[in-house]
Parts: sequence; structure tokens; C-alpha cells
Amino acid sequence: MEDTIAAISTPVYGSGGISIIRISGDEAIETADRIFKAASGMPLSETKSHTINYGHITDIQTGEIIDEVLVSLMRAPRTFTTKDTVEINCHGGIFVTKKILEEVFKSGARPAEPGEFTKMAFLGGRIDLAEAEAVADIINAKSSLSLKAAQGQLAGRVSGEVKTLRNRILDHIAFAEAAMDDPENIDMDGHREDLSRELEEIKDKISGLLKTFNEGKMIREGINTVILGRTNAGKSSLFNLLAGSESAIVTDIEGTTRDMVRESVLLGDLVLNIADTAGIRKTEDKVEAIGVSKAMDAALDADLILHVIDGTGKLEKEDFEIAKKAPGKNRIVIINKKDLGKGLSIEDISGLYGERSEAVFISSLTGEGLESLESKVKELFSIGSIAVNEEPVIASSRHKALLDAALVSLEKVTDGINAGFGEDLFTIDLMDAYSSLGLIIGEETEDDLADRIFEKFCMGK
Repeated sequence: MEDTIAAISTPVYGSGGISIIRISGDEAIETADRIFKAASGMPLSETKSHTINYGHITDIQTGEIIDEVLVSLMRAPRTFTTKDTVEINCHGGIFVTKKILEEVFKSGARPAEPGEFTKMAFLGGRIDLAEAEAVADIINAKSSLSLKAAQGQLAGRVSGEVKTLRNRILDHIAFAEAAMDDPENIDMDGHREDLSRELEEIKDKISGLLKTFNEGKMIREGINTVILGRTNAGKSSLFNLLAGSESAIVTDIEGTTRDMVRESVLLGDLVLNIADTAGIRKTEDKVEAIGVSKAMDAALDADLILHVIDGTGKLEKEDFEIAKKAPGKNRIVIINKKDLGKGLSIEDISGLYGERSEAVFISSLTGEGLESLESKVKELFSIGSIAVNEEPVIASSRHKALLDAALVSLEKVTDGINAGFGEDLFTIDLMDAYSSLGLIIGEETEDDLADRIFEKFCMGK
């Protein structure tokens, strides 16, 4: 927290209109003053906070002008990091940007580590750990839904719920500890019943949060999707339609696709991590057979299977074989080639999966039917409620593991109450639950926990 750090905060690939070099720390203003010459002649140290100042960045040794810039000045504590912050807005060429950054380092700042600006905000108390993680999720958001979930977490929805639960647990720990220290003046009659009722409410809250995890994880990371179908059903054409590019080779020759092609695609506001696979059929070709085997392995690990059927023909035995694979998986039947006219109907394919069949008519050539596919996927995974409510959603595996641990500890308390154990044993498990919840928001810490989280951030944030 005592260091002054600097980094390029805009993407460093190619060129653009502007680049931003961020400097933050106790000596950020002095560091910038050594290389910035304002057109007004006034140094930043004498300039009002939250202003934008026009001038030039100069070589610290020769005084030669490097670039014409705008410099944003923000004084502590009203900054993202809670420290003095200067942002140099320069022209967007990578050479000039790096040249200015070198001068910043010569002026006294050190290179920031990945995520160190956000880590500084966390250590300064501006945000908690869950909110800090949300910053990275906003940066990496792939869809409007994942962005909305991350914004909700940054706004404190998850943190607020966790803090409320911790306070309820702490009240009981404090009461039990006080009663055991001063039994003559603090009456514990009825406390077990009160604690038992309170525990059920707290456990229900935690269980409710845990129920949002699958939806939250899919919104954040995408739905792992595998396209299955017999040869020439139009799998690769569908893949290319969803990807918006010719990522998979499409021909009328059976067995063209032999290995899996993977890509993350946007279907409306859903992210599908989609894999195109080899056509399912018996084959003597060893390479194609390996591709078929890989396709079936991928289906077992998938969140969603898109079973593509040629809608212009009739069901073949391979279609029924595919239907037997990966039982219990979420799947949607894609009746392809809608643009070619009438063919298979919903009734025709009902025998594949029975009453639970979800089917959509698609034209991989024209794109007709994609909106229906998006609706079916949302319905299948109950995705979409996040767009219309303000409830906290758990999208982090770390948060889920800690909620699970807290729930286990609270169940032990319930078991202890039912078994007639003493209050001193209750407080041990209550404290474990309190600590597990605290690790979510960083009010409890493990060795290097913050470092492990922030090292996954991008540079300059």
C-alpha cells in the first residue's frame, strides 16, 4: 500500500485513438509532475482534484516532448484505489504508450502487478473481496447476462447477503460466550430453541444462494454444448451459423468432420462453449472412428446436447443410437434444413426421447429458428430470471465451496442441539461457519488468498 505503481490500463495490442497509463500511490502526483508539463504552467501538486489537464509528457532527462496528452488528477481518498491517482491519456500507438510508461518508471513508480490497482482498493477498504472479483468478471463478461450478474456482485448483492448472515451467526456466538462467562446474570433458558429456529432460517438462506450456482456459473462461463448427429445432418453448418464464421469445413461428403472444433459463441445474450463433432456412424476408417469416440466422450461432459437431424429425410438408426447416449443430459433436437420445405414434424421425432423431447426447426442456411433455440435453452436451464430481479447470484466456484462449508458447520450445530451437547461445542461450529462466510468477502483471510485471486486479473486493473 505504500508503493506508487503504474501500468498501461488499456489493451496493448495494435493501436487505437488513445491509451491510458494509470499511476496510483502516495507519490503518484509527484511522480507525474516530474514528466508532465501543463500548458497552464501549474504543476499537478497545485491543481484541484478530479480535473483533466492538458499538456505534454517530456523525457525526464532531456526535457524533450514525447507526446501531447490529457492528464486526469484524482486525489485520495475519492479514487478507485483510495490512493492519489493520475491517468495519462496519450495517443494510442503502442510505441509512444510504452515510452511514456518507461518515463513514469524513471520518475519513481514501479510496475504494477496484475490486478494490483484493484487489490489496493480492497486493502484500502473501498471494496470487499467478492466485489473485487466482480471487477474481473465485468472485464471478462461475454454477454449482457454475465455483465448484469457481475454488476450485481460489484454493487454488493452477494456481499450484503453474506454480511447479514455473518451478523446473525455472530449474535449467537456472542450471547453463548457471554452466558458461559457470566451464568449468574445471563439466563440461557430457551436459547437452544431460539438458536434452532434461527439456524433453519440461515441454512435456508445459504441453500437458496447455492441453488443459484448452476445458473450463475453458466451465465458467467457459458454453457458447455456439444453438437451431435449422424453424417450430413448439417452439424457443421449449424456450428458455422452460431460461430458467425466458416470455422468448420462443410461438404456433402460424409465423414468430413473427424476431430472436434470448439468455439465460444453468442446466442442472443447466452454464451455457448460449443463443440462440433464427427458424424455418428459405424465406420472402418480409424481416424473417423476416433472422432466418433471423442464425440461421445464430449457428450458425457456436456451441459447441453444439440442433436441435429436432417429435417428433409426420415429418422435413421443412427438417430436412435444417438438418443441413447448420455442419458439424463439436457438436450434439444434440432430439425435442420427448414428452408428446404416440409419434412419431419415434431410428432415424427417424439419417439426419440419421449414426451421430454425439446425440438426446434432451424435453417442453418438462413438462420431462421435461432431465436426459438435461444428461448428453448433459457427455458431448459431456467436462465433469464437474473435479468428481471435484484437477487444475489453465486457464479464463483470459490464462493460455492465456502457456502457449502458454512452449511456443513451449521448442520453440525443442529445435530449438536438435537443430541443435547453443551453450548461450548455449538460456538466452535458456529465460528467455523462465520469464518467460511468471511472468506467470501475477505473479512477472514487465508495465507496468500488475496494474492491468488488478484494474480488472475489483467495488467493495469
